[in-house]
Amino acid sequence: MKPHAEIAEVWPRDGRIRLVGRLHGLPSNDAAGTAVTWQLVLTRRAHPDQRLRYDAHLTGDRFEGELPVADLAAADHAAVEEWDIHLSDGETELRAGRRLDDIRGKKKIFVYPEQRTGNIGVRPYYTVKDNLSLECRTGGAA
Repeated sequence: MKPHAEIAEVWPRDGRIRLVGRLHGLPSNDAAGTAVTWQLVLTRRAHPDQRLRYDAHLTGDRFEGELPVADLAAADHAAVEEWDIHLSDGETELRAGRRLDDIRGKKKIFVYPEQRTGNIGVRPYYTVKDNLSLECRTGGAA
């Protein structure tokens, strides 16, 4: 299995989404260097050049980071926008997902609550490949 950011916990609440997990598949000295700054990187799927970055705290191979949902309300958003989540040290970029738990088809099993920011609902979801992404939908209850 190729290296990735294995998600253990997803906490969507209070206008933020907190992610906790472990780096999987990297040599331990690559993940634990004290001089390396890791970040959660969100890439807007429809506009891959648009990226948001947030600090991720790394202890050994364990990471933790959070992002404000209000940042996902792009001025030129479509009715549905998707953002893919990676963890990066500036050189290596690891896709965030959950693959080590033997649960297949997480897209239909794990349903996270939506949070509102203006007229946009934001919720984490697992893709058909068990990667973690964010969906932003216009409309609904404000």
